[in-house]
Amino acid sequence: MKILLSLVMLVWWASAVGAQPADGDELLPLRERAKVIDAFTRARAAQVLPDLMAREHIDMWVLIAREYNEDPVLETMLPATWMSARRRTILVIYAPPEGQPLEFYAVARYKVGTLFQPAWDTRNTPDQYQALAALIRARQPARIGINQSDHFGLADGIAATELAALREALPEGYQNRLVSAEKLTVGWLETRLPQELPYYKQLTRIGHDMIATAFSDAVITPGVTSTEDVEWWLREETQKRHLDNWFHPSVSLQRQATGAGKDFSHKDAAQIIRRGDLLHVDFGVRYLGLHSDQQQHAYVLKDNEQSAPLALTKALATGNKLQDILTDAFRAGRRGNDILAHARQTAIAQGITPTIYSHPIGLHGHGAGTTIGMWDAQQGVAGSGEYTMRPNTLYAIELNAKVDLASWDQPVRIMLEEQAFFDGDKVSYLDGRQTRLHLISSRD
Repeated sequence: MKILLSLVMLVWWASAVGAQPADGDELLPLRERAKVIDAFTRARAAQVLPDLMAREHIDMWVLIAREYNEDPVLETMLPATWMSARRRTILVIYAPPEGQPLEFYAVARYKVGTLFQPAWDTRNTPDQYQALAALIRARQPARIGINQSDHFGLADGIAATELAALREALPEGYQNRLVSAEKLTVGWLETRLPQELPYYKQLTRIGHDMIATAFSDAVITPGVTSTEDVEWWLREETQKRHLDNWFHPSVSLQRQATGAGKDFSHKDAAQIIRRGDLLHVDFGVRYLGLHSDQQQHAYVLKDNEQSAPLALTKALATGNKLQDILTDAFRAGRRGNDILAHARQTAIAQGITPTIYSHPIGLHGHGAGTTIGMWDAQQGVAGSGEYTMRPNTLYAIELNAKVDLASWDQPVRIMLEEQAFFDGDKVSYLDGRQTRLHLISSRD
């Protein structure tokens, strides 16, 4: 039966969104993007939610938000043409007994796409919460999931006002049926669909291409261009491609005999790029509701140089080695804190000075799921670091290796970040990773 359902979903998907993305950088028009986003939502509802709700023993999931104060999970279920919730939007997902198909309802004044069926007759029941209470009473769920969480902000979306109103409206005896939907929420957000991956690979490739251009003679003139100029070039280029940044790009530099640099809570002011500088970029783009997060390095050649100094090339190789050590520690069912501890112990034993701060990525840039360190929490992360790694999840492999350079009389930090998919067995980079420094050679 599962095989039959999968075939049905594939046929439906092909008819809903047409061909897979091209190998190049050509992006879908906005109207076609909306079709793909809505198809993603329907596929996730069919392929991901039933098993998740059964796994977490939640009979009904209730999501409530008001316009401009959206629950981040509810946002991922809205139609692509909705920019926000409208007035108060209540979504209800019910899992009937004995494995029957999920039921999707919208207790809302407006029709919420085609996935959710209207469940509020405003003429007979003017009060919205009373309409919700009637639906709950009719379905009689034993466990009602709401988005409350101590450790995942993305799973903590119900506002205090809405929670109080919900409790007030619930039928007698139902208040104690409310439970946290934390793990259901995280599962919904972290699980990647096979249908998403070709588009995700395209997004990652486009990000790499934009970084390669930003770190080239086409954009940077040593002695003239500033780090801030490159940041704004990336913003402008993103807009030209009809894409969005989910954070402002960051371009910084490390320079010989200027110290080891500040921690991540500080950012240097804009600096003019000079020959001999080691440049770094942190850049993220959003497309079809999916997010990228990438960090790479470039070297600005001196007048007498044809390639980067061997010491910097070796430093980048050390960063790649740290990536390998980290991804080799990935195991389904292993806690993020255990992955972190194992990777750090292995790296230190091999003479590497590591800082590891990798995170899930997908429907949000800093996604919900297994957190593997933070730059200021190298001994582990409470809550999200205790969450166990699951198959079919995507991560930003983000870290840095501090490497002592005798030729610079100071250490450099090789700061890298790439998207990689974990299928439950192995880790695969979506569009490879940086193993050579970008080189900038234009003359003053």
